[in-house]
Amino acid sequence: MGGQSKSIIGERAGWFWAGAAAISVGVLLHLPMLAMAHRMGNHLSGMPMDPEMYVGMALIAIGVPLSCWGALPPRRSPHGDHAGTNYEAPDSTPLNRWHAAVLAVLTLGLIIDVMKPATLGFVLPGVREEYGIGKMAALLPLVALTGTTVGSFVWGWLADIYGRRVSILLSSILFASTAICGAMPAFEWNLVMCFLMGCSAGGMLPVVYALLAEVMPPKHRSWVLVLVGGTGLVGGYLAASGAAHLLEPVYGWRALWLQGFPSGLLLLALARFIPETPRFLAEQGRTEELKLMEQRFGLVPRPRAVPPADAASASAAHRKLTAALVVAALTWSFVNFGLLLWLPTDLQTRGFSAELASGILAKSSLLALPTILLCALCYARLSSKWTLVATIAVTLAGLVGALLPASLLTLQPVLIGVIALLIVGTNGTIAVLLPYTAENYPLGSRGRATGLVAGSSKIGGLPAQVAVLAGFVPTLVGAAAALLIPTAISAVMIGWAGRETRGRSLRELEAGQS
Repeated sequence: MGGQSKSIIGERAGWFWAGAAAISVGVLLHLPMLAMAHRMGNHLSGMPMDPEMYVGMALIAIGVPLSCWGALPPRRSPHGDHAGTNYEAPDSTPLNRWHAAVLAVLTLGLIIDVMKPATLGFVLPGVREEYGIGKMAALLPLVALTGTTVGSFVWGWLADIYGRRVSILLSSILFASTAICGAMPAFEWNLVMCFLMGCSAGGMLPVVYALLAEVMPPKHRSWVLVLVGGTGLVGGYLAASGAAHLLEPVYGWRALWLQGFPSGLLLLALARFIPETPRFLAEQGRTEELKLMEQRFGLVPRPRAVPPADAASASAAHRKLTAALVVAALTWSFVNFGLLLWLPTDLQTRGFSAELASGILAKSSLLALPTILLCALCYARLSSKWTLVATIAVTLAGLVGALLPASLLTLQPVLIGVIALLIVGTNGTIAVLLPYTAENYPLGSRGRATGLVAGSSKIGGLPAQVAVLAGFVPTLVGAAAALLIPTAISAVMIGWAGRETRGRSLRELEAGQS
């Protein structure tokens, strides 16, 4: 693994490990304060920070930039010999143990990545009670979602400049360092750390999709992208709920944030199994690592496909596709972070008890569980483009169902069916949207494009939390009526501007052929 491990950190390994050590010690110095809080009912509100915490924060502030500096490879001028070369495995390439290792590590990374923002729903009641802040607790998810939105844009950009693996590494570093969010006595410090945590969490998703698209054989690329992404999303929510069930009753809500430290270190330890984009290695002159990649993943250098004669027309078509994907992501974010977020409150307003409302949502979610497998099957066997359109159409059907007469929606089977359509549609859409984006863009902009769409898929959470702060929570009917037309437009735009990617090589797609 010598050649592989060298490329993980680059040529400044000493700086990287010094920074990682500083971060680790800094986080550990926060534990005595948390241990003391555990003896006092897990409450830290209003308590002064001890000297160890100040020293720990200083070490983290020094360690993060130090590790980032050590992880970033020195910028080199691209090697012209590789400017016209793509690296892709033939269709006949079987999946081997190296593919399996990459899939396992990146799936774990997505689970850890999704788990962090998913934990917000479980910490909010404890935050509200400990700080006595009522609806102002909504500031926490607001700043966290702002962080994830910013992180999606920033890390996607970094992935296109410095490489996919380095971006995952940097995201893991920030992930581990922001675990101290759970040790902050003041609510304001929680907000700062939660924003930084969101930035780190927002970075993993677009980069993972971009990297998987570049190392998987075309025959397996489609189903792998959807299945890994869907498993990461579902697994992240299950991990968050499981951790809350096990830890929160004994150690309080603060313990849920501390998971970021061991999980971040775990990702750093497993980073040696994460490859780099082969063409990035070629253009940077890292030939030894490139040869190792070719051996392990069956990659073959191929001349890039010839672009179409009408380049201007192809560029215009790509801009239309970008607009369609962004509109679809924005619409999804408003349905997911708006309508579904407000749904429990609406159900209780309709006369259902909190327990019964939770039961209705749980039954609807169980109906939605097979969504990911079905989407992966349709995406890989039938059509990538029309699978995306179909998932949006299912969401649209749920919105139409929400507008049924109130007398019908009081019937549990009807209500469960409507909510199931919404959950199935939103789960399916996000499972397909980002893989489809990653397949449609060339190497030099794939990270930024996927980051743009991933960031757009979170923007709807911002006005939703602002509405909570303002005391405005719309009804299911009102939210569905407002989102019906935008959802329909997004489906039409994808159907009009999208192109088929199933079974096609990235070099062909990159050339802009349709």
